[in-house]
Amino acid sequence: MAAQLPEFKHTSVEAIPGIVGTLRTTFNTQKTKPLEFRLVQLRKLYWAITDAESLLVAACKSDLGKPTFETYISEIDWVKNDIVFVCQNLAKWARDESAPDIPLTNKLISPTIRKDPLGCVLIIGAYNFPIQLSIGPLIGAIAAGNTALLKPSENAPAAAAVMQSIIASSLDPSCYAVAQGAVPETSLLLDQKWDKIFYTGGAAVGKIIAKKAAETLTPVTLELGGKNPAIVTRNANMRLAARRLLWGKLHNAGQVCTSQNYVLVDKEVGDSFLRELKVAWEEFFPGGDVKASEDFGRVVNERQWKRLKAMIDNSKGRIVLGGTMDEAEKFLEPTVVVVEDATDSLIVEESFGPIIPVLMVSSLDEAIRIANEVHDTPLGAYPFGTKQEVKRIMQEVRSGGASVNDAFFHASIPTLSFGGVGDSGVGAYRGKESFECFSHRRSFTTTPGWMEKLIAIRYPPYKGKLEQFQKMSSLKPDFDREGKVTFSIVRFLMSLGAESTTGGALRYAVVLIAAIGVKQYLDRRAKL
Repeated sequence: MAAQLPEFKHTSVEAIPGIVGTLRTTFNTQKTKPLEFRLVQLRKLYWAITDAESLLVAACKSDLGKPTFETYISEIDWVKNDIVFVCQNLAKWARDESAPDIPLTNKLISPTIRKDPLGCVLIIGAYNFPIQLSIGPLIGAIAAGNTALLKPSENAPAAAAVMQSIIASSLDPSCYAVAQGAVPETSLLLDQKWDKIFYTGGAAVGKIIAKKAAETLTPVTLELGGKNPAIVTRNANMRLAARRLLWGKLHNAGQVCTSQNYVLVDKEVGDSFLRELKVAWEEFFPGGDVKASEDFGRVVNERQWKRLKAMIDNSKGRIVLGGTMDEAEKFLEPTVVVVEDATDSLIVEESFGPIIPVLMVSSLDEAIRIANEVHDTPLGAYPFGTKQEVKRIMQEVRSGGASVNDAFFHASIPTLSFGGVGDSGVGAYRGKESFECFSHRRSFTTTPGWMEKLIAIRYPPYKGKLEQFQKMSSLKPDFDREGKVTFSIVRFLMSLGAESTTGGALRYAVVLIAAIGVKQYLDRRAKL
């Protein structure tokens, strides 16, 4: 019997201020701060997700035609593993830290960094990975000790309704809530007072959120997208490049913010790359009918399907693989298009779908130039080539993240920090970074009463105190007026050439241990 999906219902706009008010009131009671409370909430969330797996699979199938395999590896198992990882490490992350790089004169006041929750936070999810991109940030918010309101994407209504049911059945309702809706509800949410807003989605809405947050100086994390380049040099392995980049546009029907937007291929190997794409296609879909395959999803809705079709229609390139479409089913076959220049519609716009534009280039120089001209701060970059070629691409092409010789592998690791750069995003999360994302690193010191005479130099009158203070606190430069490093025998002896006193102490310890070992050896030899 098929799972019965809950109904998606918009949250009453009249109720939203009260919901947010409850969350803020709860935070001020300190309820979410004890570590054990956070851990219990995360554990309950884990089991609620486990119990709802069949519903989540059905919801992702309903919203996106997502294959069951993809729903597990990129949605269900992803967030469950994230919860387990966070629970195993939370006590360590939340522990106070001794502040680094503190001068000896300030050690007595115990400079410390405390991890405080930010407060009451808003999380706005996305439709392409509705579970991962909603529950993932929520895990970080809970772990850091915040209260939180989740606003899932209305473009994945079945998944949004299931998540609301999961959260309502497992988490403390005074601390965590879900609001459903579209533009009116989201606009009202943005009118409320938040201590942080976390948004995943497109740049256009990201700008609206950033502008609204700026009115109240509310911090934001924006996980956006970009026109991500893949660069395939003449020395790359064509089979691997073709297989991996084709997969990058098959997964979730190409609706992945980190997948390549276009491929720049050295013209000397262009035909070989296209042949290998066809070979990989036939291996991935041995029956030849992508539409009938259970391993390929659908475009999320009619509006997005029409947008993608228009991009292909407006392109001056030629389709060399795929291209079959069915509007009724929101099906768009993976489509490889060879374009003539970097001004083509398939390159200058972010496709966010199963379209693979290929542009032939004459050299690596040209590829790097085009990548930087199309988008100088994309979310991802995907170089294929020799170590030296890859090193140069990584040096000269900026991006939020990168996968060398692969398609967005870096973005598939739940414990690896993930985020954009420039206009592809602000801030980062995942793993420990999710905890940090929703925490404030609060520096504090403790000055004991017995230190009063030691710090009396700071009190007026100041006469005769400046020279004494400078002797105590001023650092002497290890460089001259030309910016060149100067050699100091005293500094060398203190550090044994290490870059810090800590490094010097370690080197001295190694020397001491070695000396003791040599002495013991010589003593034993003398007794023989």
